[in-house]
Amino acid sequence: MKYLSIIIPAYNEERRIGGTLSRISHHMSGENCDYEIIVVDDGSMDGTIVEAERSAPAKEGRLKIIRNGVNRGKGFSVKNGIMNSGGEYIIFSDADLSTPIEEMRRLFSYLGKGYDIVIGSRSLKESRVKVHQPWHREMMGRVFNMCVRALLIESFNDTQCGFKLFKGAVARDIARSMYIDGFAFDVEMLYLAKIKGYKVKEVGIVWENSADSRVKLLGSPVNMFLDLFKIRKIHPCAKK
Repeated sequence: MKYLSIIIPAYNEERRIGGTLSRISHHMSGENCDYEIIVVDDGSMDGTIVEAERSAPAKEGRLKIIRNGVNRGKGFSVKNGIMNSGGEYIIFSDADLSTPIEEMRRLFSYLGKGYDIVIGSRSLKESRVKVHQPWHREMMGRVFNMCVRALLIESFNDTQCGFKLFKGAVARDIARSMYIDGFAFDVEMLYLAKIKGYKVKEVGIVWENSADSRVKLLGSPVNMFLDLFKIRKIHPCAKK
């Protein structure tokens, strides 16, 4: 078993996937552990796979590429990566590294304190947001979080930061129960963690907005909101 699986969901990331993988490889070279990087290609129509195959981790034999075939969504991609991982621990990160991979150490420091899952947050006092999202996206995030707290779970200030660390067995247990393929999958994961009794820690991280967001202003927020009701219907047993 690998010590760590690093999962990167990717959709049309030709321009940056090579640099992202090289940066992760450089950081991990100083960590002295056995690891794998799993890129889950979500039906990209550009050269994402080609660039990934040219990357340093691919040459080192540490890269696994999983192809969804067609565009299924970020949630499906993360689940697919988790279910094909072999790590004692699992972390997933956005392909743009909005949260620097170096922040992984901050999250790991809490796993030794009895937590099963540690999630990065942009909304705590200790968080450092270097480049903010446009005001309308930040407002959309605040409204979505209000809906999450009203409908499902009150425990978290930021469910949508794409930087989450799990004990491997915990991640795979949660992934087996996931249904949401879209951007609200993070909420489903945390909701399932509550149902299953796992301990979750929210930790402030460094974050820098990427202008090339995959969240579309028209369709994505509506679908995310509707998915909250789906989550509550599919998994009705959690307490807020």
